[in-house]
Amino acid sequence: MSKDKIILFDLDGTLIDSTDAIISTFKHSFKELQFDFKGNDKNIKDLIGYPLDIMYKHLGIEESKVWDFVDAYKSRYKIISKEQTTLLENAFEAVELASKIARVSVVTTKTRMYTMPLLDHFNISQFFEIVTGRENVENPKPHPEPILVTLKQMNYDKNVHDVWMIGDTKLDLIAANEANINSIGVLCGYGEEEELRKYTPFIKKNSLEAVRHLA
Repeated sequence: MSKDKIILFDLDGTLIDSTDAIISTFKHSFKELQFDFKGNDKNIKDLIGYPLDIMYKHLGIEESKVWDFVDAYKSRYKIISKEQTTLLENAFEAVELASKIARVSVVTTKTRMYTMPLLDHFNISQFFEIVTGRENVENPKPHPEPILVTLKQMNYDKNVHDVWMIGDTKLDLIAANEANINSIGVLCGYGEEEELRKYTPFIKKNSLEAVRHLA
């Protein structure tokens, strides 16, 4: 069977749930660098999907100190990420099925340094051709660059390939629209249905339902 389909998956909120790891690491960095964070968990959660520096700026860290916080975050996250991250229900089946009907890659705003060990840990790295992380691009999602860089490495030909991005936030869907590919919003992550519907006609409960829709 010729694989003319390409499926790109976002990671956080689409295949994995790293909410606990992310929130606890933010709090750890605030404590370590003595920042009096007045917000709550939801303020952090609402920003998941954006690059860390942007998240910290939104949470009140001044520009000149942002990278100190990012560094503190990374050294802590490295230690706790595996034990505080879970594979979302049906995510393994979703990726396995996707690999049978399409060529599959990951497009995430996480850096590959953290992404690869997690994909190995959950035993799903074998399904992916390309894993594009934060350090592989100049501009993260919602910019289309992460998708375009990934497709280029997959020798994408718009006359041959039918490409779908599966993601849980508007960042994934906006990036897909800008890259002129199709997208499906999933409700197992951080985005609200009402918001996702502004950017795609296709909304599914989770990644497995999204892949079944394509199969």
